[in-house]
Amino acid sequence: MQATDIIIKKRDKKELTREEINFFIHGFTVGDIPDYKASAWAMAIMLNGMTDREVTDLTLAMVNSGETLDMSQLVGISVDKHSTGGVGDKTSLVVLPIVAACGLPVAKMSGRGLGFSGGTLDKLESIPGFRTDLTPAEVKRQLREIGLVLTGQSKSLAPADGKLYALRDVTGTVPSIPLIASSIMSKKIAAGSQAIVLDVKIGLGAFMKDLPSARKLGNLMTRIGELAGRKVVVFLSDMNQPLGNAIGNSLEVQEAIASLQGKGPADLMEHCKVLSAQMLFMGEIFDDVDEANKMIDIAIKDGSALNKFSELIQAQGGDASYIDNPEKFPKAQYVEDVPAFENGYLATINARLFGEASVLLGAGRKAKGDPIDHSVGIVVHKKVGDNIHRGDCLYTIYANDKSNLMESKKYLEFAVEVEKEKVDPLPLFYE
Repeated sequence: MQATDIIIKKRDKKELTREEINFFIHGFTVGDIPDYKASAWAMAIMLNGMTDREVTDLTLAMVNSGETLDMSQLVGISVDKHSTGGVGDKTSLVVLPIVAACGLPVAKMSGRGLGFSGGTLDKLESIPGFRTDLTPAEVKRQLREIGLVLTGQSKSLAPADGKLYALRDVTGTVPSIPLIASSIMSKKIAAGSQAIVLDVKIGLGAFMKDLPSARKLGNLMTRIGELAGRKVVVFLSDMNQPLGNAIGNSLEVQEAIASLQGKGPADLMEHCKVLSAQMLFMGEIFDDVDEANKMIDIAIKDGSALNKFSELIQAQGGDASYIDNPEKFPKAQYVEDVPAFENGYLATINARLFGEASVLLGAGRKAKGDPIDHSVGIVVHKKVGDNIHRGDCLYTIYANDKSNLMESKKYLEFAVEVEKEKVDPLPLFYE
């Protein structure tokens, strides 16, 4: 069997066998197949797609490229969640402490920012000392002790995905639906997930730009789950405008803290409650989502959800005093409000442009390995459909470099559109 023959077969739109997929993934993982051949193979998949069976075989090949975690001795049903990424999406920081406080232990492996999409690990590292590199043994011990883990992907879990993920980022193959689906599902299965809640984003600030492509991705991941013996529920949610208000690492952590206190933005609070209730239902903690929602409200009101977040930070070496005293987070040197210049109804708050502007400020990476400035970002004060008046503050920019501030401000000149006629609010979820 030759790697080049497998590339040519997929180039010619033919279906690969399980043996061919296993051969290619194993060879790539151990270094027998070089990056340039894997890049050609990924592009062939990007252009010609894969059948459900091929994607499932690819997913399981990546799972079997390394170790797998078995959580069955620690939790009854291991439930995980994953978002396909977006702007202002800090849901894991809110959802995981809530479900853990409601009695469902959860261990999640998260990633770093990719392009304009912020990363959960980058946000958590706003807190001094917080560790994101737990070993599988440490994951199990912490899950047993406090019922909550949020760490980076171990190099021993699905290593083929780690290598292919890095390659996709620099070869123009990130939007491939088969590669997105297999990447997400391989990590979840390798981490021992038996039930998975997926939040597939749609719109300007997402990889999936429209409902049909998002539905295709969601159906594919559901099918992979079925073929791999996992339960999967997919939510298709809006990402045309930022989720919540804050964009940027420490700003988003502070908004997550406020949400765990019941004081977060309405859209973020509702979004997190929906995902939390589904996880608690799939984990068989509650018989229905209505019962779960009642417990979620109690966990927020009595402070147990916030306490669980504080436990998480402390367990992974972070300074938990930042949770009780968010004013300790470093402040940006320059803060500038940007006002509305006309009366009307807000029609567009372009999530992608706001995400890219936050990268210009230093909240994300322009190139792999770039340092992150945790204190910079943007806070958006309005939502699509709001009635606004000239002089109202639309958003606030937080910067540590005057030239970055001016550049991002100019970049956002066309990110907001106002119409005279009334505009309907955007939905949180489509399906």
